[in-house]
Amino acid sequence: MLDQVRQFIETHQLFSIENDPVLVTVSGGLDSVVLLDVLHRLGAQVAVAHCHFGLRGEDADADEQFVRKLAKQYDAPYFAEFFQTKAFAEREGISTQMAARLLRYQWFEQVRQREGLAAIATAHHQRDQAETMILNLTHGTGLAGLHGIQAKNGAVVRPLMGLGRDDLHDYLVANGLRWREDDSNDSPVYQRNLLRHEVLPVLREINPGLDQTMAATAERVGGAEEIVRRYVADTAAQARRDAPEATYFSIALLQNTAATALVLHEMLRPFGFSWVVTKEIVAAFGGLSGKQFDSPTHRLVKDRDQLVITPRRLAQYGTFQLAEGQDDLLADGMRLRATAHDGAGYAIPRSRSTAALDADKLKFPLTLRRWQEGDWFMPLGMQGKKHLSNFLIDQKVPLNLKDDVRVLASADGKICWVVGLRVDDRFKVTEETARVLAVQRL
Repeated sequence: MLDQVRQFIETHQLFSIENDPVLVTVSGGLDSVVLLDVLHRLGAQVAVAHCHFGLRGEDADADEQFVRKLAKQYDAPYFAEFFQTKAFAEREGISTQMAARLLRYQWFEQVRQREGLAAIATAHHQRDQAETMILNLTHGTGLAGLHGIQAKNGAVVRPLMGLGRDDLHDYLVANGLRWREDDSNDSPVYQRNLLRHEVLPVLREINPGLDQTMAATAERVGGAEEIVRRYVADTAAQARRDAPEATYFSIALLQNTAATALVLHEMLRPFGFSWVVTKEIVAAFGGLSGKQFDSPTHRLVKDRDQLVITPRRLAQYGTFQLAEGQDDLLADGMRLRATAHDGAGYAIPRSRSTAALDADKLKFPLTLRRWQEGDWFMPLGMQGKKHLSNFLIDQKVPLNLKDDVRVLASADGKICWVVGLRVDDRFKVTEETARVLAVQRL
């Protein structure tokens, strides 16, 4: 199987096994455990990423501990993220599955760029391909949905797409690998599970080679999509303009294309806009300025003679970590800079944008996150604790700005700085402080 995966990687030019470091996404389940082991045995440089979505209680905690130990076993760098998935799903009016997908892929890309990795490897295989294509067809789809999961999509690669689930299971048993089972994979609440356990077995009675047949169909549809892609690319070269703050599309140029809605939908797919919403956007071309449309990840505004697209803020539902010795942390538009100083003679800055902390009282990594109900700390100058919700009221922070408040917490969970507002008294710099960590919000 190793040779088969190597050949698939080389044929589809996913990445260079010898030269490209890869971020392997590992849930702890059978598929991802096999992926990690296979890439390790092939000699790839691997790092491990694990998402904790806060949905499965102690089981999810156990998954995270399992993957952490697995990464250590392979001597691989380990990255974990803890998401507020339900809060994001409820706020955006989407399913928890969609919320989890959006949050994790955004975070994977952040880690990849920050760590200088070449690709993000996921454990999708032929069964996933068949499930995705049929599910997409059930909901209604275009060419992109009919080709299902691509072996390579930007930085995301799927080295196991040439294999079936039975191949992975046989490999796991033969090599004595351990994995964790996610009970939610059997829940009929999720559409994919209903399809997997009720619909696909019937289709496999009709065609025992269903997974391979669907994979071949996906390849042919992918060829047809390439023809469309080239036409869309030529149109986008004229109609699209990318700027640091937004992406712009010329309405006049779009109106002169064949099948305007179809072409625009292909252009808007990377931004998450559905076919139904795309048709509404086209219908608004001749309307008043200011009409806006939302996807789970972006907002589009019809502004006079152009469409303006900006990203929505998803990162506030995750956490970001500052390792010991790390100088900079960029999180959801907020940049922190950390500098180490000798405690002797250190002058504490008077600006609230800088926190002077006793470095020997901190436990790394430090975590930057959104404040939560129930959070408390000991404001500088006070001996007792204070709930952060009450502190923000005392500070007269406007209601519509409270969501922007972030806290910097030590690895033991203690809040050491309410960013831009107050240092925690337990981490203050005193005459006895030997080492100072100054953290500045830029």
